[in-house]
Amino acid sequence: MPGIDECLLQAMVVPGARGAAIVDWTSGLALGAVGETPGGDVETTAAETAELARIAAEYPSFAPDGSAAGALTNTGAKELPVEDVIVTTRTGYHVMRFVETTFDSSVFLHLWLDRETGNLALARLRMADIAERLVLG
Repeated sequence: MPGIDECLLQAMVVPGARGAAIVDWTSGLALGAVGETPGGDVETTAAETAELARIAAEYPSFAPDGSAAGALTNTGAKELPVEDVIVTTRTGYHVMRFVETTFDSSVFLHLWLDRETGNLALARLRMADIAERLVLG
């Protein structure tokens, strides 16, 4: 079970990866980062992506049943209604994959991909696998 540093390095293996971070969307703080960030500032990027993640996770419009509360899993963790958020820009893709944890799930993986060399489908699959195996503690 990999920790933060190993997960970030695994994310950077995705073709076209420019940078990756693990962000707490409640506080907007990066728990870890590797590679480049848009604008060059890890904390600014973490805070900005956290805003988008918070909207997707908390607003009822994005929940399958119309409520943003989320169901409890068999471990007692809150199941988030959204799996991931993808933002497409002219030069890249931003993939934000939510991580379910045993505590209040407020963490996501952010992967920034180059649009010309990135593989969005592979990135989604890889991020899902990484998020499932990530150990936070």
